[in-house]
Amino acid sequence: MATVTAPPAPAASTADGKNRLERLMRRGADFLGARVAIMAGAMSWVSERNLVAAMSNAGGFGVIACGAMTPALLDAEIAGTKALTEKPFGVNLITMHPQLSELIDVCTGHGVGHVVLAGGLPPAGSLERIKGSGAKLMCFAPALALAKKLIRSGVDALVIEGMEAGGHIGPVSTSVLAQEMLPEIADQLPVFVAGGIGRGQAIAGYLEMGAAGVQLGTRFVCANESIAHPNFKKAFIRASARDAVASVQVDPRLPVIPVRALKNAGTELFTAKQREVAQSLDEAKVAMAEAQLEIEHYWAGALRRAVIDGDVEHGSLMAGQSVGMVSKEEPIAEIIAKLLDEAAAALGKRAG
Repeated sequence: MATVTAPPAPAASTADGKNRLERLMRRGADFLGARVAIMAGAMSWVSERNLVAAMSNAGGFGVIACGAMTPALLDAEIAGTKALTEKPFGVNLITMHPQLSELIDVCTGHGVGHVVLAGGLPPAGSLERIKGSGAKLMCFAPALALAKKLIRSGVDALVIEGMEAGGHIGPVSTSVLAQEMLPEIADQLPVFVAGGIGRGQAIAGYLEMGAAGVQLGTRFVCANESIAHPNFKKAFIRASARDAVASVQVDPRLPVIPVRALKNAGTELFTAKQREVAQSLDEAKVAMAEAQLEIEHYWAGALRRAVIDGDVEHGSLMAGQSVGMVSKEEPIAEIIAKLLDEAAAALGKRAG
């Protein structure tokens, strides 16, 4: 049977699509200080100076994943990133980090222009200190009520991330969050949509719904500039969407935020770790806050084993469901260009 190929898009619709994409992204791009409103999600061990600088240099917006870093390590990572790019980039901080205050000081000392807070409501005073430094503050909002509360508290932008994302996830899908939240809040401040985005057509759709931009993580793991171990990248390239599964909470008393990762032996190890921590709670060996931190440290270590050491059997392969759209290793600039072309083509067709 002869293969039928679609005719090329008319030049007018292609130009219209590119112009429309630029208009829809302008608010987000201006907020980030980037050429395009595409953020690289902060992924522990992956989102370090090389990937972050490459993302910003390619016209997007890189974000350092502080994760469990000490203030000294974050200080070195920011300095290393500044040595590789003159473009704006951000720093993602976890609200439950025991040294959050010192980490904010490090960002202030470096004049970091954007701070992204993740992991729940920010502790008292942290928002004021970040904004007082002159930085723009972004927060994750997995529910409309929390988004409205954060807006009242004075955040400058929000990220709404659905459960299709990799790493720590909430219970609601990206498409539902976007439908519920964008009509309510997108006119008040820039909102970036994240979770399960792997192609430009989806970017176009969320921009049309009112998003100022998008955030992608999984799509950039296999960029040439990513320092992730070759084994880690191969696992992503081989995986399909259904291989990226959410972790299970073993003990209802231990509030563990689900994590989405590629299923492997490490998935079972985490279940065993939860039982171990729950037993420590039973025996009053640790307090609840310590128990949660122990879980977080487990993830940091398991992720490092996979990303840096290449142990893809026992380490954590945090990945979003868009992993099925990662088919090869390629330069980050080419990934961004492809996403933009796909988004512009989709917008051009709709305009035509």
